Amino acid sequence: MRTDDKLDQMEERLPTDRVRPPRMTRTRLWLFWGTLAVYAAIVAGVLANTSLVAFDWQLMLFRPYKQWPEVHAFLDYFVVLGQRGPTALAVAAWLGWRCWRQRNLHPLLVLGASLLLLNITVGAAKLGMGRLGPHYATVVGSNEMWLGGDIFPSGHTANAVVTWGVLAYLATTPLRRRTLSVIAALGALGVGMTTVYLGTHWVSDVLLGWAAGLLVLLAMPWLEPGITWVEDRLMGILLRLWLRLRPNSLRGPLPAGALASEVSRQRISPDGEVLVREAVGATTGRTAHAPEGWPHHPPRPHTSRTERTPVTPTGSRRPPHADRVPRGAAPFGPTGGRPRNGTG
Repeated sequence: MRTDDKLDQMEERLPTDRVRPPRMTRTRLWLFWGTLAVYAAIVAGVLANTSLVAFDWQLMLFRPYKQWPEVHAFLDYFVVLGQRGPTALAVAAWLGWRCWRQRNLHPLLVLGASLLLLNITVGAAKLGMGRLGPHYATVVGSNEMWLGGDIFPSGHTANAVVTWGVLAYLATTPLRRRTLSVIAALGALGVGMTTVYLGTHWVSDVLLGWAAGLLVLLAMPWLEPGITWVEDRLMGILLRLWLRLRPNSLRGPLPAGALASEVSRQRISPDGEVLVREAVGATTGRTAHAPEGWPHHPPRPHTSRTERTPVTPTGSRRPPHADRVPRGAAPFGPTGGRPRNGTG
């Protein structure tokens, strides 16, 4: 059996049910363009040195970490929920378990695609605008743009929105999606406010981080065709690798859906060589074991029961007699009466 035939049989055994991801509906499209408008407004407000920058400085000079020092230790650990490394590993472990149960790579590929899009967009904005953070500010009241920094937008906030929002994006029911969306929103809100409390980000950094992360989640349906294409290629590679490592994995019976009118099953040796080809019936499931040219037993043509010659006439179980008059013939004389003795 060729490798392609083995792959076809193995793909038939894999479950084909897959939870449909959210589509790019009209509401989702309006949310995307609205969030993009907010993103552009925040950037324009910082570049123009508006009241948003003044509010950044007011809150930074207030120094929240000195106002409530008793929560500082807790928030140092809480802000880890926005770090890319630990959160990505935790979510990838959970989604990897889901991939194993669903027998597909879609959840992990969605996480990888979302993080890749996040790194490209947020990373380009950070390097392009080069804003310095509150601890490295040089001029009071300045927007601190194009000075070699990398804190605008907030990476912690955007990562918290995307990483935990992917769980809501991949939810299997509307109720779970709403619940996980609320949990992810509260977590991202807490991470963003924690960075402001610690003095590592301006308020405008956090606002832009929320918008950047939300834009990535809203744009995920546009990436689904590419994710599906990559998944199909990777599944093919994994199946070929599995057949190389386990060549005897297809010895079991074929699935019931493959038995249409007539299918053919092959016995495979450990080295992959075809030994016997057996014909499997669609209804009876009996196999023909006698090969052609069996010694002392020449093959005979098989006839169905309806084609065989009946032993007795149809409708009668008694053997025929020569003196029995068939039905339908006149058993008496031409007049239909009983013959008389000595008369014609």
